[in-house]
Amino acid sequence: MFSVVFGAVRARAAQALMVFILAALPAAAAAAAPWYGLAVGSRVAGAAVTAAPATQKVLLASAQGTTNGDPQRALSDFAARVHAVLPMAGAEPVLGLKQPMLLSRGRGLGNLSGFGAAYRQDFCAHVRLAGTCPAAAGEAVISSDVARRIPLKTGEQFSVRASAASEPVSFRITGIYTPADPAGAYWTDQLFTANGQLDPFFTTLDTFAQPQFSAPVLSYDLPVPAPLLRGDDGYRLGDVLAAALPRLRAQQITLAHQTAPLLAAIRAGRATIQRGILGALAQVLVLGWFAIGLAGRYTSRERRGDAGLLKLRGNTRLSMLRLALGQHLVPLLAGALAGLPLGFFAAWALAGRLPVPAEILPAALLSVAAVTIVLLGGLAVLAIVDAAALRLPVAALLRRVAGRRRGWRSDVVDLALVAVAAFAVYQAHVSGPETGLAVAAPALVALAVALVLARFLRWFADRAGGVAVRRGRLRFGLTAIQVSRQTGTDRVFALIVVAVAMFAVAAGGFVAGRAGRADRSEVQLGATRVLWVQAGTRTELEYAVRRADPTGERAMAVVVDQSSNPPVLAVDSSRLAAVARWRPEYGSLGALTKAAADARLPAALPLVTGSRLVLRVTSTRDVPSPLYLNLQNEATGAGVQVAFKGVAKGEQTISAPVNGCSAGPGCRLVRWQLTTPPGPDGEPAPGTLTVQGLTQQDPPATILDGPQLADVTRWYSDFTGLAVKVTATGRGLTMAADNRADSAPGDKVYAVDAPLPLPIVLAGPPSADWRFDDALSYRFGPGPTPVRVAGTASVLPVLGRAGVLVDLDMTRRLAADAELGGVFQVWLAPGAPASVVDDLRAAGLTVTGEDTTAAFTERLAGQADVVGSRFGLLTAAIALLLAAAMVAVAAAVERGQYTEQLRALRIQGLPRRSAVVAGWAGTAGLVTAGLIAGLIAAAVAVPVAAVVSPPFADGWRVLPPPDPLTLGPLAAAGLIALLALGLAAWLSVRPLLRRLRGAGR
Repeated sequence: MFSVVFGAVRARAAQALMVFILAALPAAAAAAAPWYGLAVGSRVAGAAVTAAPATQKVLLASAQGTTNGDPQRALSDFAARVHAVLPMAGAEPVLGLKQPMLLSRGRGLGNLSGFGAAYRQDFCAHVRLAGTCPAAAGEAVISSDVARRIPLKTGEQFSVRASAASEPVSFRITGIYTPADPAGAYWTDQLFTANGQLDPFFTTLDTFAQPQFSAPVLSYDLPVPAPLLRGDDGYRLGDVLAAALPRLRAQQITLAHQTAPLLAAIRAGRATIQRGILGALAQVLVLGWFAIGLAGRYTSRERRGDAGLLKLRGNTRLSMLRLALGQHLVPLLAGALAGLPLGFFAAWALAGRLPVPAEILPAALLSVAAVTIVLLGGLAVLAIVDAAALRLPVAALLRRVAGRRRGWRSDVVDLALVAVAAFAVYQAHVSGPETGLAVAAPALVALAVALVLARFLRWFADRAGGVAVRRGRLRFGLTAIQVSRQTGTDRVFALIVVAVAMFAVAAGGFVAGRAGRADRSEVQLGATRVLWVQAGTRTELEYAVRRADPTGERAMAVVVDQSSNPPVLAVDSSRLAAVARWRPEYGSLGALTKAAADARLPAALPLVTGSRLVLRVTSTRDVPSPLYLNLQNEATGAGVQVAFKGVAKGEQTISAPVNGCSAGPGCRLVRWQLTTPPGPDGEPAPGTLTVQGLTQQDPPATILDGPQLADVTRWYSDFTGLAVKVTATGRGLTMAADNRADSAPGDKVYAVDAPLPLPIVLAGPPSADWRFDDALSYRFGPGPTPVRVAGTASVLPVLGRAGVLVDLDMTRRLAADAELGGVFQVWLAPGAPASVVDDLRAAGLTVTGEDTTAAFTERLAGQADVVGSRFGLLTAAIALLLAAAMVAVAAAVERGQYTEQLRALRIQGLPRRSAVVAGWAGTAGLVTAGLIAGLIAAAVAVPVAAVVSPPFADGWRVLPPPDPLTLGPLAAAGLIALLALGLAAWLSVRPLLRRLRGAGR
């Protein structure tokens, strides 16, 4: 039997080679799937781990303990207890102690306040320290916030005590610390942060040997290694924690963690990858088995002759089937073996990496199993084809002329496939494109289109060929007749159409996904490069950026406030055009600058740079009352209040010192603050204060004179409540409180140096609190601020579909010394040199992080749907190669018989040129028709099957998804398909053309 099988394979080497190729291609796809799935599954999980906040990656164990004079042993024993219950390979815990203490603040600052004493391993490596690290008991470092609030300085001492009645313990400050990475894993434990009190001070471990520090909270902070979070080698962190929690609770150890969202995201990502890979693999396997079966049908002619002879000799049908399957098994097995390394290298190239070491063996075993399924499936398909042929009588088996082309069974199969395609389309529209058969809806729609067009092609070739031959147009006629009469032409045509459509849809989705990721990175970042910075105030941020980039072409100060409702994006609009990546969805680029220009603000007042202010004022009050002037430093944003005390009745000149305005550019005038003391009768004293002039000393300068004080457009009071009554005349600026018994009077008069109402660009619906044109916002100052919509946008950078875009300079002037919050950023223009970051640091900003659109896009490319679609593109390319190989099979099988027919026609007078054209035109026509029909099927499948570009795993849908199949990708896919199919067709007809050209005239 074996010698007969190998002899048959050698005798039909060309047929065996074709089956080998058709088996190797789906085997390569099957072999690649496990390698690729495990590699990118680990990559996607790693990307989720990287993107997750540090709080989701740290386990925090704590317990109340005692040191008994030996804090090191207490920590070691506690760590051993936790490790025994919760062992984790590769994890390095951070141990710490925290003792609640009280600080006797003194200095008129109030009573005792919570001020914990803390120790943590490697503390000084995780802070920026102005000074030295504590080295002995009695030494400590305090946070910059504590140093500012108490205040304390390096070298000074402070005392703490365990309770109000206990003895104090003194510490000398050796340094002031700021967390180097506040969002990092080291600072996730709130035990070592303020939590509404003062930040703890950090000292040495020896301090906790003292009796006052003998009852600390012991902490065991465990950053979970990335492999364990990813779930490498089947590790399940959730199950481990579920088992450890009751055991730790029994030992009175508290375990806090927030890993659930991260673990859920990792599981969802892996499931998405599995669905995408399995869906794409199933489609290419079905096409591969169909191509193998079709090749078996094409090559069965010679085997049917062998079967007929064996039947005449009395062989049973089972023995003949074993012989036929033996001939198939050799090329199928060789193709499967060749597919194993091909799939491995394809997956490696596509994923850019191999699975983690622990998953190498599972990937290899799954790869072998998948290829085995391909082998068995191909063998089963060929067995079915041969079994159907062996049922024929001997006369039919020995006949060289094919029987009738189609039967009712083929029609039923075609109708069933069209029905399945219709159901898949329905499911895609109702349940989504990732449910059930909807995954294969584009390919099924293409198949339905192919079946309809195949019938039309066969009918048209049959009719047109006969007409052309009768009219003497032999080239076209012979070509059409070849297409019409060749067995299996409609199936080859359908395979070409489906393969081309799959490749076009996959290529279109790949291109659309890249465009969508680039668009999202532009919207979410706002600029090509974004820096996260630290600054004391918005004013300090803006001043530093303008000083680092005086031309306004490289950098722009930005504040993002996502906590407000609606969110607010404040930008230095004078630099917006040069720095930001502006999109049409953002509305008019110049809306804010035009609104500011149209406002026609009064000329800016001189900045205060002196050490003393001199005020000329007239009071009509019977009792002396102070008048306050609030300034703001234009470099730091710090508020400076100047108190003119004891303003008596009548006209007078009063001077007051100014601190904090002589350095830098100086201070701008923000507001007057009026006080109303009680009169002799206990009621608020009536009367007015009239400011007639304001000058400064050292250096001397006039800040306010008569015309400025008399300009009513330069001053405004509160917009709600009982506002100060303001009158601007030639006598000066007159202010009077509106005293009523039922409400508190207003006390502020502001200098106008920003447009009011504040112009904004609005995305999304206006606030429900706005009534007609009376729009107020509480996000731009200490009180309500009137706003007006200067422009609208469907989308705003960073904020998305709902938010407000405002000018940073306008808002920081309106807010003055009020704290508005927000995240400080600096946006850099495309092509900004690296030196601009150094310039920003030199200007006083601390850069804490940065991002670019390129890096953001690359991170998005690691999401599960994206990496899954890449495998879909690979399987679509393999499907295209299957179609090309099937074209070669069809041409090669018919070559001998068609050569004999054309030679016979040549003897009857057919010109050689007509014979040569007829020799290649049939295959070329089939390929061309299939290519065009495939592109049409792709264009039809995209809207009918509800195909969309790969969605984002986190559900981001601010911008509409790009068209999944535009003209560019469609044309490129058509060109690639033409090259693959055309090359296969040309190679397959070359031997025929050689024979025809060499056959003489």
